[in-house]
Amino acid sequence: MSFKHTVAAAFILFLGICGAISSARAEPFRIVGFGDSLMAGFGLGPDQGFTDKLAAALRAKGHDVTVANAGVSGDTTSGGLARLDWSVPDGTQLVILELGANDMLRGVSPDITRKNLDDMLARLKQRKIPVLLAGMRAAPNLGPDYQGAFDTIFPDLAAKYGTALYPFFLDGVAAQPALQLEDGMHPNAQGVDQMVERILPTVEKAIASAQGKS
Repeated sequence: MSFKHTVAAAFILFLGICGAISSARAEPFRIVGFGDSLMAGFGLGPDQGFTDKLAAALRAKGHDVTVANAGVSGDTTSGGLARLDWSVPDGTQLVILELGANDMLRGVSPDITRKNLDDMLARLKQRKIPVLLAGMRAAPNLGPDYQGAFDTIFPDLAAKYGTALYPFFLDGVAAQPALQLEDGMHPNAQGVDQMVERILPTVEKAIASAQGKS
């Protein structure tokens, strides 16, 4: 009887372990979209923002994911650095880092923007959270010196940290009035569709890379 009880107990323990492993594997891949109004979905209705549409597009491609919206309208890289630790919870498996547009619009020194983004990438690396860096480009009216200093921030930092880079978050939407809200800066729902379609392959590669390292 004692032997039978031991075998039964071992079998129950085995089933419990298998169930725990299965449960762990069933958890969705957790992404945080960390940025400003472009990430937050400024001026858009429910389910029309970037994070919602990205999540839907990824699921349609067979990825079991959640995409949390950690965008704050008006946020600068200084504001993002200040809130990074509590906006990106433990267990996050990929951060899409999109900040810098408001720095540029306010004429913040590119040196400050660079340092803030550098500090954010360093913190996330320390926490072993992979990053997809979504770049921004300076408006031409700010002059060639500012434009040159700002536009190099994102590829430089991506190279420094070995981070995935999407060069321009508004690719395909910038300077396209039909894809923008009336303010001429933020994407409308159709603009978000364009952004998601263009960034999707890069996000899928970042997910595959992150899963390969886990």
